[in-house]
Amino acid sequence: MDIKKDRVVTIDYNLRDAAGKLIDSSDEAQPLVYLHGNDNIIPGLEKHLEGKQAGQEVSCVVPAAEAYGERDESLVFKVSRKDFGDNAEISPGMQFEAHGEDGSQIVTVVDIAGDEVTIDANHPLAGEKLHFDVKVVGVREATEEELNHGHVHASGCGCGDDCSCEDEGCENGCCH
Repeated sequence: MDIKKDRVVTIDYNLRDAAGKLIDSSDEAQPLVYLHGNDNIIPGLEKHLEGKQAGQEVSCVVPAAEAYGERDESLVFKVSRKDFGDNAEISPGMQFEAHGEDGSQIVTVVDIAGDEVTIDANHPLAGEKLHFDVKVVGVREATEEELNHGHVHASGCGCGDDCSCEDEGCENGCCH
């Protein structure tokens, strides 16, 4: 069965930066399972996986524009230390969830100078070419519920076969 929109795909992968440093891998975890064509993984990797079948391997380079985007220096800005709360311990490299007009996003503390904290709202991999080595483990038709929700639902997760995002929310470990 070929990988195409609305099919559930299972992959093992290694992700490296341009220097060959391992950034992420499924080797120490479970394979990645996602609903193809529904914005669940970066578009550039989806493009390289389109049409592949279980057992096939793909090595590809995904440019920043098809991954996490180019760096946007306007997303690096200063905020008051008071914005973190009275007793917050912050240091460069720490990440926080910030809520804004476009929803929530992760921001990284870049620098602290007195009462000013410089934060970066770019994705940590923005501006990076990503090097993937992927093995397609499986491809299957999505269930109606997965198609309606736009993501894969796990079976055997302990919440029963009637996993429902409406009942318990997708953050309960049942819906993936």
